[in-house]
Amino acid sequence: MKSPRFWVVLLLLLAAFTTLHLRASVDRVPPSEPLNLLPQTIDSWSSQDVPISQDTLDILGDGRFLNRLYTKSMPSGRLAEPPVSLFIGYFPTQRTGQSIHSPQNCLPGAGWTFVSSGKIYLQGPELKNYAVGQYVIANGTAKQVVLYWYLAHGRSIANDYVAKAYMMADAIRYNRTDGALVRLVTPLEPNESFATAQARVVKFADRLVPTLPRFIPN
Repeated sequence: MKSPRFWVVLLLLLAAFTTLHLRASVDRVPPSEPLNLLPQTIDSWSSQDVPISQDTLDILGDGRFLNRLYTKSMPSGRLAEPPVSLFIGYFPTQRTGQSIHSPQNCLPGAGWTFVSSGKIYLQGPELKNYAVGQYVIANGTAKQVVLYWYLAHGRSIANDYVAKAYMMADAIRYNRTDGALVRLVTPLEPNESFATAQARVVKFADRLVPTLPRFIPN
């Protein structure tokens, strides 16, 4: 049974959708830098871009995407610790049927199941707290720790229903529907504690967050 919160959000979405049809069909999109200019080195992590297949791009739709793997290496060339992968999907407009895909939909389609879920907070610029969703996912014996959040107009949201409600409200107030999904993933190694893997991905996120307004406009 759906929660009362779900139905409240659904009613708000329907009301906002009706209002949107009475407004201009062209969004206001503030300027931003291309995602591929996001720093390739963040502290001691260096990165390489991971290509996204055309089939996946067709599913994601008309947006801007970045898929990277960040690693720390020792002088010998061996990895100092497991890597952190970064995916950003930014949509300048969601008015034309394009929308951000929730990890709750795409991860199970890739064979991963959810072991646990929750919410934590990162500290962004000017001591602002960022709400971040956190999952542990599994595929066979492999496990990963996932952080994700929806980012739009300087607001961080860890719930896809709430993110859509804010998007509709901002479309009415500011004529903006732009927004992004930021997702970080790191392996949970067989002999590694959850706390260690979580600390690794959170540390990376703390370094990443201050750079994002250049690419995802507030």
